[in-house]
Amino acid sequence: MTDYTARGLDAYDGRTVVITGGSSGIGRATAQALAAAGARVVLGVRDPAKGERVAASLPGTVEVRRLDLADLASVRAFAASWDGPVDALVNNAGVSEPSLRRTVDGFEMDFGVNHLGHFALTELMLGSVVGRVVTVSSQAERGARLDLDDPNWERRPYRSGRAYNDSKFANLLFTAELQRRLVATGSAVRAIAVHPGLVATPIYDLAPGARPTVFHRLLPRLGQDADAGALPTLYALTEDVPGDSFVGPQHMMHMRGGAQVIGRSRAARDADVARRLWDLSAELVHG
Repeated sequence: MTDYTARGLDAYDGRTVVITGGSSGIGRATAQALAAAGARVVLGVRDPAKGERVAASLPGTVEVRRLDLADLASVRAFAASWDGPVDALVNNAGVSEPSLRRTVDGFEMDFGVNHLGHFALTELMLGSVVGRVVTVSSQAERGARLDLDDPNWERRPYRSGRAYNDSKFANLLFTAELQRRLVATGSAVRAIAVHPGLVATPIYDLAPGARPTVFHRLLPRLGQDADAGALPTLYALTEDVPGDSFVGPQHMMHMRGGAQVIGRSRAARDADVARRLWDLSAELVHG
């Protein structure tokens, strides 16, 4: 089996791609590859000053716009300011909080940013999207136990790892239900989820004062770099894969190297739960 390398990116020459969280890690690597291929890349970032510094280091046409996925007012402002088609929306930004924190709107931070912020953004931008919606999930979804009666950890004792897993599980369910709705309306837009593998990015940085674990010691040796971690996203953007595909690395139990369509947990294939999550998400973001 030949490893996938970024190819076919010239199809985005002159086209517009919006990437959330594009100022570091996998998002930055994705932006670099697409901008080098001639795409107009728009970085939706929480810190515009940092975004501008990154944009200045990238080739081609790269714009920066403020987007704080932890604040629905910011999400609405970003979408309202948009004019013109979007060839691809890449829901890349993600957080993993070591302790319970809440968004401006009161949502648990992982669920609020990783899922609800992207849900709201996609819903608002979908009328402009003409190509693909690619959402960065994770095989961590296999460890999820999403409680639709308490998605924001208001009644349960908070567990940081479980909260992250739940948010990535929600990304997959969201992609499945989005694709179902696109098909139902006759849209040619495809919704695809990706798993970047084990990537040494800032999301794994230790909290101040925390002691490194065995995982943190092994990460530099086992984890791949951001360029490799971006390959599943680039594959989802360029290859002829069906909507609701899940794309991840080719090797080491889909943790590193190349990209291909991979499987997901049985729970993540539950269409009824996907519809329930969509309805709950709409209720939460619309108040």
